[in-house]
Amino acid sequence: MALVRQRVILETQRAGGLLDIELAAIDVRFDLAGSAAGMYCHKAASRWLRFNPWVFAKDMRLHLADTVPHEVAHYAIHQRFGNRRVKPHGPEWRDLMVALGANPKATYSSDLSGVPIRKQRRHPYECACREHSVSTTRHNRIQARRATYCCNYCRGVLRPLNA
Repeated sequence: MALVRQRVILETQRAGGLLDIELAAIDVRFDLAGSAAGMYCHKAASRWLRFNPWVFAKDMRLHLADTVPHEVAHYAIHQRFGNRRVKPHGPEWRDLMVALGANPKATYSSDLSGVPIRKQRRHPYECACREHSVSTTRHNRIQARRATYCCNYCRGVLRPLNA
């Protein structure tokens, strides 16, 4: 994972130069799981990057070239614009990705066979016009009365099937 850390340092320096800002070294962690390749995180004054070692092991070259600049660009744009309303994959981010010579797509497609991926259970719900399959996260929010979800077609509120 030394290659990933070196690439983060390089891309951070390049992004800072392109945006004419000083970017501090950022913590790099290899604790991401599932199908996501990378993630930029921030909480209060802390900033860190998370990478999925399983996904990187499948295609190191691709992820060094695209995923590392992708996450560093999120870091750099956040540092440059702060909490102003800048979309995560908006024009500022895309322009920086192009300037870094990386693919400005928000997602990647890669063979994930052999990568351990946890899938959430799905729960049957319905509205006025059809049945829906709701993730466990959304199901739990509905059950705790913290959220309601509506159908994109009829705008009816989703309710548990056979409830």
